[in-house]
Amino acid sequence: MKLKHIADITMGHSFRSRLERVEGGNLPVIQMKDLAEDNRLNTEGLVSLDMDDVKARQYVMENDIIFRSRGQTNTAVLISEALGEAIVAAPLLQIRVHEGVLPAYLTWFINLSSTQARLASQAKGTAVRMISKKALGEFEITVPTLERQHSIVQLAKLGAEEQRLMAELVIKRKQYMERILMQIASESQSA
Repeated sequence: MKLKHIADITMGHSFRSRLERVEGGNLPVIQMKDLAEDNRLNTEGLVSLDMDDVKARQYVMENDIIFRSRGQTNTAVLISEALGEAIVAAPLLQIRVHEGVLPAYLTWFINLSSTQARLASQAKGTAVRMISKKALGEFEITVPTLERQHSIVQLAKLGAEEQRLMAELVIKRKQYMERILMQIASESQSA
């Protein structure tokens, strides 16, 4: 099923110049730099501007998906919490899924390595690769039943948690080994 049939895709707001933080600004703006490598949104660094001409449909809502349309990776970030009145800056794309598709499932599907390879083949440009809104809309998405989507999302969360724990274990094991070796080195020096 084409993405445009299961979601609305909109281009982020286009600014004519570099965004500069405005003290007391009323509108946080999500930029490419605010998306972490592990596909999470870093809300602490959001630039706030004074803007009044924003339409309500442009505001980011909980469960919207932010897509990196430009760059080496074209991954997606799920907005898992309400941000109030915030907007997305171009070249990011904002995806709002229709009923029958879980936003977490679509985010997982977009971030799959096989999907990333297919998306890379759709990218245009030489210096900076970009996936257009149209190309993303035409992209084929596998959409199982809601029950299966829930199962996939839960298994993906468990897999991500396992990866996090394994990485933590590697660090702790290294620290433990260094302490033991340092203790051995200290004991041999005093003998």
